[in-house]
Amino acid sequence: MKKLINKVENVEIEMIQGIAKAHPDILEQLPGHTILVRKNKKTDKVALISGGGSGHEPAHGGFVGYGMLDAAVAGAVFTSPTPDQVKAAIDAVGTPAGVLLVIKNYTGDVMNFEMAGELAEMDGIPVKSVIMNDDVAVKDSLYTTGRRGVAGTIFIHKIAGAKAEEGASLEEVARVAEKVIANTRTMGMSLTACTVPAAGKPGFEIADDEVEIGMGIHGEPGTHREKLRTADEIADTLLEKILADIDYQGHEVALMINGCGGTPLMELYIVNNHVHDVLESKGIHIYKTFVGNYMTSLEMAGFAISILRLDDETKALLDAPANTPAFKM
Repeated sequence: MKKLINKVENVEIEMIQGIAKAHPDILEQLPGHTILVRKNKKTDKVALISGGGSGHEPAHGGFVGYGMLDAAVAGAVFTSPTPDQVKAAIDAVGTPAGVLLVIKNYTGDVMNFEMAGELAEMDGIPVKSVIMNDDVAVKDSLYTTGRRGVAGTIFIHKIAGAKAEEGASLEEVARVAEKVIANTRTMGMSLTACTVPAAGKPGFEIADDEVEIGMGIHGEPGTHREKLRTADEIADTLLEKILADIDYQGHEVALMINGCGGTPLMELYIVNNHVHDVLESKGIHIYKTFVGNYMTSLEMAGFAISILRLDDETKALLDAPANTPAFKM
């Protein structure tokens, strides 16, 4: 294992401290926790909290700031944060207007976030949860009942975060988040495995001439393996499944080409070039495009395509100002 780390047991806390030191004008570490919170707590709006295992950076701490998240909770690498950690975040940023928990659909995340929400409600803090399940690749995966929550989660952070910033009620913020969930689909692939520091070796083996289609963000199996083909051909395979799942024709969409952590931007833009052409040829109008690393899997090479079907409300919220380390509008 070749990694730029110190002690394996310190990777999460040192990362959190490093993010806080890099962006002191936007966020800060909650003392004693692997939790990042907005620098200046807002007391008059719904608070958005998300999180999950570390190793997906910039998700989720990179999206803490104006117009997006109020707090992000980081568990150990590829491990759900505990209920106590999530409750600490709720206690830190919760307001009388309430808290929306944005949860990716993994069994541990759902259980622990919802348990923390129940504890917070017992303390008198209004809490609602939404569960992202945008991955069309597989149902009932290694850590999941139903579809997995993956890179499309960033669209919830942005759009529900903008709604909360407007001063909308908890019910309204949750409604907009559910609209994003209903209209977002994602599928990814990987060229290589990744190595969890505590494991010290790659999570799986894959041949130099193979790719995994539908790979999960923790290295969970996808739909199948196949021989490496061109970028355009692989993108077509992912798009075929996404477009079969929801009718985007005639609609405006937001498109995300998300890198898995080890893919050069050059290659992501090559993918984007073809995806744009395919969508436009099918009468799907691209309103906004995002290309880069938004939700990664350590050093895994690969990419995912996320497509969000927009309406006037979600377009305006997507365009609203945001100032976070990893996303600015």
